[in-house]
Order: sequence, then C-alpha cells, then structure tokens
Amino acid sequence: MHRLKRTANQTCTITFDPDGSAHVRTGPQVGRLGETLKIFLVRHGDADAEVPEGLGDDARALTSKARTALVNHFASLTDRMQGVGLILCSPLVRTVQTAQLLSLIQKCDGPLKAHRSLLPDMPVGSIETVVSEHAGANLVLVGHQPSIGAMAAHFLGLQSFPKQVNPGTVIGLEIVENLAKESAALSDTPATMAAQLIFYAAPGHPLLEDLN
Repeated sequence: MHRLKRTANQTCTITFDPDGSAHVRTGPQVGRLGETLKIFLVRHGDADAEVPEGLGDDARALTSKARTALVNHFASLTDRMQGVGLILCSPLVRTVQTAQLLSLIQKCDGPLKAHRSLLPDMPVGSIETVVSEHAGANLVLVGHQPSIGAMAAHFLGLQSFPKQVNPGTVIGLEIVENLAKESAALSDTPATMAAQLIFYAAPGHPLLEDLN
C-alpha cells in the first residue's frame, strides 16, 4: 500500500508492508505552488566563422580557443550545477559540442539529447512545454542567442534580459511550476511558470547572483 503525503516543502511517499511497517521515502522539494527545479540556460561557445565546404551554417564547429575557454568556465561552475538530470541542446554542431563539454566537465550521469525546440529562432513558448514534460528534473538547455536571453526573460517575467548573453554564458534559474488548480481556477490564464535567478555567469566576468 502506498500513501502520498505532502509536507510544507517536500513530498513523501509512505509505503506499508503487509505486517503494517511503514517506510518513508522523501521526494524532491516543492514550493507552495508546485515543484521546484533548476534550469541552466547555456549559450554555445564561439564557432568557426568559416562555413565548412559543401555544408551549411549548421556544421560550424567550436574553435579550439572556445573549447579551452568553455572547459575552464564550466569547471568554475561545478559546485553550482550539481544534480543535473538531463541535458538538451540544439542539434547544430556548435551546440552539441558545447553540451558534450559541459556534460564531461560536470560529470553528468543523465542523458544528452538534441531537441528541435532549441533550434535558432524557435518560439520561446515551445521550451516551456519541454520543461513541463521533465518536471522534477534539473535541466541544462544549450541553445543560441537571442533565444537563450529570451528564455531567461520569459521565465523571469521580464520584457528582455538585461545582461549580455555572450558565447558560453550560463544563466541559472530556479523555477516553480504552478500546479495549484485552485489558483488556475481563479485566473483567466492557465497555470504558468515563475522563476528566480540563481546566477549569471559570463566567461571572463565575475559571477552575479542578481541582475541589479
């Protein structure tokens, strides 16, 4: 027999054995309105300016200088990016390479997958569906600019993101998915996601924990 119990900050599953013994398993932390997760928005590193012969812009790879810079930058963020369960990236070569470097440096055990919602110029709203599908998992989303800045602004409720999103920039967000049916029922809009900034880290610049 299983029973789900929600405390102030956590969800617990209580399992009862046939003899009546109870076992408590604590789930992920949740906020008042839903489940809390972290999302790390990453812009790919600098790519070669020259398009490979016979191929398109999609095939441009990271420069050797960019690979070295990304390794150092991602290594400096190891303690802040723990617990990543899934890495999603645009299928373009430069974003896949960036995602692979991050996965290796962060020693991520979760899968790394390409996703069309992270292609350049895709609607920002499309990524919210992806986040909802992976509720409860800390995500890394590797994409392009201006999409990465637009995603950050979208989740933070801003008209635009107030900082430069240079190649290699990582924006850490903590998102609370609004699962409260009561709140949605009282509103003319569907349940949405709200976020707060954890950090903004641009290569070669001091890490910031607020946007002021």
